[in-house]
Amino acid sequence: MKLIYTSLLLIVGTLVHAQSNKLLINPGIVLLKDSIESEKLTTALNDFLNAAQKPNDENKLVLESQKVETFILLDEINGIQESKEFNDAFFYKPYLTNVVALEASNFLIQVSYIGTHENNAFLRASFELIAHKKNDSFVFSSPLLRNTQNWKVEKVGNNIFHYKNTINETKVKEFGKLAFAFDSKLKSENKLTDFYCTDNLIELQKLVGVQYKSDYNGIVQSVWSSTLGDRKVVVFGNQNATFNNFDPHDLFHDRLSLVISRSKLNRAVDEGCAYLYGGSWGMTWNEIFQAFKAQVASNRNTNWAEIKETPVYFKTSGFNNSADYIVNALLVQKIEKEKGFEGVWELLNVGPAEKGNEKYYLTLENLTGITKANYNEEIWKLINDEK
Repeated sequence: MKLIYTSLLLIVGTLVHAQSNKLLINPGIVLLKDSIESEKLTTALNDFLNAAQKPNDENKLVLESQKVETFILLDEINGIQESKEFNDAFFYKPYLTNVVALEASNFLIQVSYIGTHENNAFLRASFELIAHKKNDSFVFSSPLLRNTQNWKVEKVGNNIFHYKNTINETKVKEFGKLAFAFDSKLKSENKLTDFYCTDNLIELQKLVGVQYKSDYNGIVQSVWSSTLGDRKVVVFGNQNATFNNFDPHDLFHDRLSLVISRSKLNRAVDEGCAYLYGGSWGMTWNEIFQAFKAQVASNRNTNWAEIKETPVYFKTSGFNNSADYIVNALLVQKIEKEKGFEGVWELLNVGPAEKGNEKYYLTLENLTGITKANYNEEIWKLINDEK
């Protein structure tokens, strides 16, 4: 939804035209008392915002000690200037709207991205970040750690939960036990994950430094995360302020992402693992399989090789599930019984799906003897054997 503000037009109208990606400053804004320091701050901020349009790890102006926390905010800034509606890669311009001194060398910075068209101003997003004085310049971070510095902490294994008041310790222990099981399967060691527990997306956004973003109008729940090396940060915004629930399906994905980027994996196999080990949408693997069997596998003319190329879906609790993911869960189960998880890992790593899935079928044949030619027949055997 587009928000139009007359007051924003007044700000825009007083600014001299500048480069399409250059930070614009309201002439009336209160900056630092030292004009030289102000110039250093705005120059560094401009460079930071431009670098935010590149991969996160290329941004050299992120505070080193808070990189993984800041990457969540960078994900939201990336691509923020583009407007598809107006076919303009730099439609939304960054405006510095506030600078507040927090301590001698730290400053709260607020930046809004605004675009103009036919005398109307459109607010895309407003961000909040912390500027840290470093040597003769500045580096920046998300306000996440500052906003949660007085929160309570519960640690289970390599998982650290941050919460405001209370937390469901039974669920935390259950989570820790399952996370350990997944980590053991994945041979994942010394991976540290911080979880921040909030009620909704609005609270989540404020914690990480997103004051407003038009993309999320009307959306109440979400979960955001970022990963860097052996660290991962997850911020819950899905009615989880006290951690009363978690999804084992998503937990497998999260633990896997600590070992390898999911973008490098075969998604169907990845999802197959998550369904097999964690069910989905609050349902067990067996409940999911029975729904799959009733809605898709009840048709004896179903060709599983064709479904791999042209997805077919079935519903559980109102949500869509890919039939091919369930087929892959059956294959994962077979491979793990015969080859151990090392075999599953090999199939996981055939890479993203491609037309014809030749790499997938070649690896599957090496692991199980199932070929592209007999795939349909063998999948029917697995379905019939599953109780």
